[in-house]
Amino acid sequence: MLTLDKIYHAAFVLKDVARKTDLIEAPKLSKDCQLYLKTENLQVTGSFKVRGAYYKISQLSKEESDKGVIACSAGNHAQGVAFAASSVGVKSTIVMPRSTPIAKVSATQGYGADVVLAGNIYDEAYAKACEICEETGAEFIHPFDDEDVMAGQGTIALEILRDLPFVDMIFVPAGGGGLISGVAACAKQINPRIQIIGVQAEGAPAIANSFRAGERKPSDSVHTIADGIAVKTPGEKTFEYIQKYVDRVDTVSDDEIASAVLLL
Repeated sequence: MLTLDKIYHAAFVLKDVARKTDLIEAPKLSKDCQLYLKTENLQVTGSFKVRGAYYKISQLSKEESDKGVIACSAGNHAQGVAFAASSVGVKSTIVMPRSTPIAKVSATQGYGADVVLAGNIYDEAYAKACEICEETGAEFIHPFDDEDVMAGQGTIALEILRDLPFVDMIFVPAGGGGLISGVAACAKQINPRIQIIGVQAEGAPAIANSFRAGERKPSDSVHTIADGIAVKTPGEKTFEYIQKYVDRVDTVSDDEIASAVLLL
């Protein structure tokens, strides 16, 4: 269960690993409300992913750790797992789609991981990672469909609520659902009044379509410049928490994503 106790425990484990990133007001981005940005781009490895990866690895037994860990990712989760594993002396192998930008491949190798390139999208790389797991007995660190990973990502909500106790709405990007399920479960259990809005690329809308249908619906194909969230199928566990705690899921075009990156 993704309980508040688990998320608070994750925050304790992460206190000397993950940075407490700033929540900064951005008045020029909206004239109709007080808008704040959570600067997870300044996190260790450049992404929130290190939170879930480190917490998951920290919960492995010595026997599991000794066999090493394997992960599948287009970049940010890869770097989070590589950094976390190296930090605690665990061997890591990362399977990445062949389309992954070379900068992300190099960064992942720089954190100490062995990188295997396979497939063109996440789901194909995931299949290869599962094969390697069966061959080696390594522990698979799922990028989103794992309650320890979700708990680690949920620590972001704890920080938001400490800095902004009366927050009304939290907008969360969504790919496979690890971040939004963790943030939503944490925020809603503390204050059910808070609205959680998911935002997904319209070229990879699996969570949005599933949320509207009330059941998991894989996408036939994915195509978006947001390569880190190019996921065909939402997680089974994450979708349960999304259904329970998320209020709405919207989609945005690649043009809107590009404009937002430029504006920020």
